[in-house]
Amino acid sequence: MKPLPHHYSVHLSAESLGYANVESPGLPTLRVAAPLDYDGPGDAWSPEHLLLAAVQGCLLLTFRAVAKASRLPFVSLAVEASGIVDKEGGVTRFTEIVLRPRLTIPAGTTRELAQRILERSEKACLVSASLATPIRMEHTILDADAALAPV
Repeated sequence: MKPLPHHYSVHLSAESLGYANVESPGLPTLRVAAPLDYDGPGDAWSPEHLLLAAVQGCLLLTFRAVAKASRLPFVSLAVEASGIVDKEGGVTRFTEIVLRPRLTIPAGTTRELAQRILERSEKACLVSASLATPIRMEHTILDADAALAPV
């Protein structure tokens, strides 16, 4: 990791109506619009979806780093995320984010260690740590052999 502080820049451009484009040097352009709940078209990333994706991505990348440092092998990690937007204190905001990581570990890997690493990763995620919104995690840990076994 490069020494802190790190600096990031993103450029957004839009006309008076329609989609916006979000760009950053070296990255693909994202098309952004309001979600269906706010009368948007529903076919583009919304700020609400991008926030959840940022939390998911940060959890994954933090987990990879913590798992590597802890010598925890894993097969895969998939994360479902949901968020609730509501009025709280007269302000419309995310009132809760729920992460549902599904971690698959190789046979013989300690489930308790895997759980601790997942929990530590959520707390260490810089995006989650930057939000005032409560984040709840409901994890599932599967053994690779059990995940492949016929039901």
